[in-house]
Amino acid sequence: MKTLPSAPAYARWLALLRILTGAAWIAHALPKFLDSPSFMPPTGFIAKFVSEGAQHGSHAYQPFLANVVAPNIALFAELVRLGEMLTGIVLVLGIFTRFGGLVGMFLTLNYMAAKGPVVTSAQLASPDFAMFLLSAINLVLPTGRAFGLDALLGRRSRSRVERVQAEFVPEPPLITPPPSDPTASTHS
Repeated sequence: MKTLPSAPAYARWLALLRILTGAAWIAHALPKFLDSPSFMPPTGFIAKFVSEGAQHGSHAYQPFLANVVAPNIALFAELVRLGEMLTGIVLVLGIFTRFGGLVGMFLTLNYMAAKGPVVTSAQLASPDFAMFLLSAINLVLPTGRAFGLDALLGRRSRSRVERVQAEFVPEPPLITPPPSDPTASTHS
């Protein structure tokens, strides 16, 4: 029977996945900084994206885009590009990877909701959903424990925690049998 790989082997593969996911987030964010006019309002991609989303996005998301995002488009444009870059950096460095995974999931859910109903075959086959899943892996698994700064933080915090020694404490039974009556007869 073949044995499973060791925990360090799994950790290395998860670290590779984390780093590649972070690199994808950085690659997605970098053009928004290097060529700001093509992304930033009033004539950049974000203004068109929000306008389209306010008309054709998920029905529950349309009012948010029209009433909150559109009037504050410059703020939300900065938040988007900073959020993408932050997500990429924390994942590549392997520090606060669960937070990076959460932010990545939040961003992609917003992108998907702006494009229309979230649970459709087209959305589930989209690159946005793939990034959502990759970010979710970083939220639920300890991907920063190998080749990441989370490993250093984890070692430091574990050294400060006192070890707890388990001990066995016998418990009385929950139901006690009724006491036997020695005067009662067993024959009728």
